[in-house]
Amino acid sequence: MRTAFYFIFPVLIILYSCSGDKEKHVTQGPELPAKTIVVPVFNPDSAYHFVKKQVDFGPRIPNTSAHKKAGDYFIEQFKSFGAHVTVQDFEATTYDNQKLFLRNIIVSFNPDKTKRILLAAHWDTRPFADKDPQNPKAYFDGANDGASGVGVLLEIARVFYENGLPEVGVDIILFDGEDWGFDTSTAERLYGTNTDYKLPKNLDSWWCLGSQYWSKNKHKPNYSAYYGILLDMVGGKHAQFVREGASVEYAPGIVDKVWKAANRLGYGHIFLNKKEGAITDDHIFVNEYAKIPTINIVHYDAAEGFFGDFHHSRKDNMDNISSETLEAVGRTLLQVIYNE
Repeated sequence: MRTAFYFIFPVLIILYSCSGDKEKHVTQGPELPAKTIVVPVFNPDSAYHFVKKQVDFGPRIPNTSAHKKAGDYFIEQFKSFGAHVTVQDFEATTYDNQKLFLRNIIVSFNPDKTKRILLAAHWDTRPFADKDPQNPKAYFDGANDGASGVGVLLEIARVFYENGLPEVGVDIILFDGEDWGFDTSTAERLYGTNTDYKLPKNLDSWWCLGSQYWSKNKHKPNYSAYYGILLDMVGGKHAQFVREGASVEYAPGIVDKVWKAANRLGYGHIFLNKKEGAITDDHIFVNEYAKIPTINIVHYDAAEGFFGDFHHSRKDNMDNISSETLEAVGRTLLQVIYNE
């Protein structure tokens, strides 16, 4: 996760009519019961377990053993939940000239359904805690920034497997290489300089390498979805989610749909009816290049410097993870998906 930038019923009908002294009664069939949508239960303890499982691998920094083990685990776990899994391998070079071997993991449920919903999160961990006041070059767990979104999506996949699929197709994408980005503050903290690093022609940002690649090289030609929902830092204690600026610009109707569902479930104190600035995140490239209207559910706390005092620091560990927050996000997503 990176720095914020501002810019932008059917009823019984009885008809009465009179003709002379005779009264006619016309009845239009029996009343039909309204369709009842049963939304399965999201298990927050299971989601918490999925987050901890990732943290137990260690920081999922690209090109490391922990990164490979975590990716293999995701593939195996999603397959065990009956999903069709596609792995998209690719290479990318970072701002500091590191060659990364990355893979986007694409998971499909109800692959034959035409109407599809896309859910996404990134699964890699930033390679340095550049906002840590004591040690900006330290590794950190990435429990919230990365693992929380994946944990919610793994639990949703388990819910599908245990309770039956929704009426629509659902695709889950775990984007790789999201968090090895660069900005001036990164350079100052790590290198004591604000040196500019020129982007190559194939990149729009040093952030979000996986979503940039997938959006320009989809796993299926002409793949599209009705809309998308990105999860980023969705497990923190005392979390709050605002209406992020780019989400409102690209997909205001989807923002309304999700925020209204959250409020009906009693999560208005978490999903705030408040708009903030746009954030450079994976949804930007899904909107721009994949042309799928996609929103971002992302922790934002202006009082704590955009994303909270845990952001890109060693505080981003399991002590920062709340089962209640994971449940709020997971229940909201299931409510939206099963009612499509």
